[in-house]
Amino acid sequence: MAAGKQQQTRPWCPFCGMDVGRPSETVQRTMKEFPAGRCQCGAVYVSDATGHNIGAAMVECLVFACGDEWDLAWELIPEDDYLTGIVEDYDDVTHQICPKRNLDGRAVRGILYFVRLHKEVAEIAARFAKKKEQEAKAAAAQGGNAVMPELEPVRDPKRQKRQANKLLVKQLVEAGDINALVDLSFDDKRTLRFLQKLLYQPAPEQRYKTAWLIGQITARLSTREPAPVADMLHRLFEACSDSASMPWGMVEAIGSIVAARTDIYGAFTRHLLNFMGDEGTREAALHGLVEIAATRPDLVRSTPFYSLFPLLDHDSARVRGLTVRLLGRVKAKEVIFQIMALQNDQTEITVYERGEPSKTTVAALVTEAVVHIQLV
Repeated sequence: MAAGKQQQTRPWCPFCGMDVGRPSETVQRTMKEFPAGRCQCGAVYVSDATGHNIGAAMVECLVFACGDEWDLAWELIPEDDYLTGIVEDYDDVTHQICPKRNLDGRAVRGILYFVRLHKEVAEIAARFAKKKEQEAKAAAAQGGNAVMPELEPVRDPKRQKRQANKLLVKQLVEAGDINALVDLSFDDKRTLRFLQKLLYQPAPEQRYKTAWLIGQITARLSTREPAPVADMLHRLFEACSDSASMPWGMVEAIGSIVAARTDIYGAFTRHLLNFMGDEGTREAALHGLVEIAATRPDLVRSTPFYSLFPLLDHDSARVRGLTVRLLGRVKAKEVIFQIMALQNDQTEITVYERGEPSKTTVAALVTEAVVHIQLV
């Protein structure tokens, strides 16, 4: 071998030793942050060209292995449920391993991160995938029309990036400038934390507006970087479980994020039911379920939604109205007569559409719900 030459090899699977193909952006995946691939032995892998994003790569690879079932991925335990492996010194340009970490004067710092589920967990993931396909077909049959947002264009790496701060984010939220907030979120991930802080306000009009904006922003951000959005969801759930503070806006934001990207975060739907027992979060949870049911009624029907039936007799008119609206959207024929019993309830309530308040009555929502339920 000539002096100065380094031996380059094709990347291999750390589990079976077989050569693996070049990672790519596959059409079926809902997560797009890292190119991914599959080995013949069943392992999956993602490529991080910089080697600096291993945490995000770990999350995406595990979720990819679980068929984009976030709930399943979060419940798995390393070694007990799956194994991991890393192949370092990977050059994504030539699809080679470069031990000297330099190729023609270009630094090579990439990694391939691997996950292989144990047989029992892999079978569960396969069943989840089959169930998801069946639910998607059922959603289409029920009139579901969820649309995945278009892939965000790659931002020019040479552009002047902006740094987020509380005042800037507040100004953009007040102006309703979604495009600027999406750009800022790509530039500085602290934007999501500043947005979360803006939720904590007593006026419901401001909370619902901010929550809706967060849903729109994270929907677009998640087309390329879903992991920060998933992290935000977990922070919101943690904030809701903090008994020392009022979770103003947190449940509203969870509902907006899930509703805007049911294809990725739909598994969080069932967790909204946990907020039904608290008067401070019940209406926000119902609103979130209503938003999700607008495009994916199957996600709500797959939960113990029958536990909501007694809310049709709740003392609060808004709780009755939101429950009627939700049950209409999921075509709950099981309680159509209980819903119709409210057709003379002329109590005026406020509901929110795209973050904006709208006046209506329980009776008007009953009429709307009956139409949904009776549609063939």
